[in-house]
Amino acid sequence: MKYLVTDSRDIRYNLALETYLMEHANLNEPILYFYINSPCIILGRYQDAYEEINQDYVEQNNIIVTRRTSGGGAVYDDLGNVSFSFITKDDGDSIGNFRKFTDPVISALHKLGATEAEMTGRNDLQINGKKFSGNAMKTEKGRMFSHGTLMYDVDLNVIENALNVPADKIASKGIKSVHSRVTNLKPFFKPDFQNLTIEEFRDTLAKTILNVDDLNDAKKYELDSDTKHAVEELNRSVFSNWDWIYGQSPKAAIQHRQHFTQGTVDFRLTIKDGRIADLTTYGDFFGQKPIEDFEKQLIGIRYERNDIQKTLSQINLSDYFGKIPEKDILDLLLRQE
Repeated sequence: MKYLVTDSRDIRYNLALETYLMEHANLNEPILYFYINSPCIILGRYQDAYEEINQDYVEQNNIIVTRRTSGGGAVYDDLGNVSFSFITKDDGDSIGNFRKFTDPVISALHKLGATEAEMTGRNDLQINGKKFSGNAMKTEKGRMFSHGTLMYDVDLNVIENALNVPADKIASKGIKSVHSRVTNLKPFFKPDFQNLTIEEFRDTLAKTILNVDDLNDAKKYELDSDTKHAVEELNRSVFSNWDWIYGQSPKAAIQHRQHFTQGTVDFRLTIKDGRIADLTTYGDFFGQKPIEDFEKQLIGIRYERNDIQKTLSQINLSDYFGKIPEKDILDLLLRQE
C-alpha cells in the first residue's frame, strides 16, 4: 500500500485530489490518503444544501461549503479532524463493505487507548453510542474509494450551529442527514496520546495502519506536475463551482413570512438547481404596481445573497412593498430562523 498526505487545508482541493487519483492513478497498489481541512461542511452527493446548512452562520464564520461525489450525510470538519481515504481497485467484494476499510482504523484507535471504538450500523464509528466518524464510498469503472472522518478535537459547538438548519418551513426530496450525538476521540486516548497535534495524530494512525515505525519507510505516492495541474482544474470546475455545490440541490419549497410595521410579507419560493424557479408573494403590504412584475424579475436568479441583492438593487421596491426597506425584503427572501 502506498501512502499520501496533502499539505492543503482546503477541502475542495483535497476532494479533487481524491477524485482524480481514483480515476487516473496507477492502482496496482492501494493508496492510503490522509487530509486535514480548515473549517468546512461537506454535503453528500444527493443532499439539499439549503436544508442541511445554517447559511447565515456559515457565511458569518467563513466556513467553506462543498459537495463530495459520494453519498451519505453532511459533515463538519475543522483542523481538529483527520480524514482518511483508501483508494483502490474494486475487487467485487468491497462496495458496501465498510468494515474492510474501517477495521484497520479501529485497530489503530484501540492501540491509542480508544478501546471501545466500534463500527455501528452501516457506516458509522462510535464510542459509547456517540459518533466520531462517518464513512462513504464511491465506485466508478472498476475503481473506488472509501473515505471517512475522525473527530480528534473538533469544535463541537460549531457543529451544532453550522448544521442546525433553522425551522423555515422547508421541504425537499433531498437525502436528510441524521444528526446523532457526536464526540471527540481525544478524551478516550491514553494519556501519552491526549496532547498530540493533529498532524501527530494523523502520522501515528498512518504508522500503525502501514505497520512501520517511521513514515520514511512507507512507500509514498508522488504527485507530478501534470497531476497537480489537473487537480487544480478539477477543483475549479467542480468542487469550487457554485453550480456543483448549490445547483445540485433537489427541488425545494420554502416559505418566509414576517410582519413589519408597514405590513406583512409572505414569500413562497420554489428553488430548483439552486435558482428561484417560482415565487409567489402574499401579504397586506401597500404597493402600487402588480406584485407579479416583481416576482418575474427574480425567476432564474441564484438563490444566494449577492445575486439576489444585485437584482433587487435594480428594482424600485417601493413600487411593490411601499416603505418596507430593501434590506428587510432581501433578508426575508433569504432568511434562516
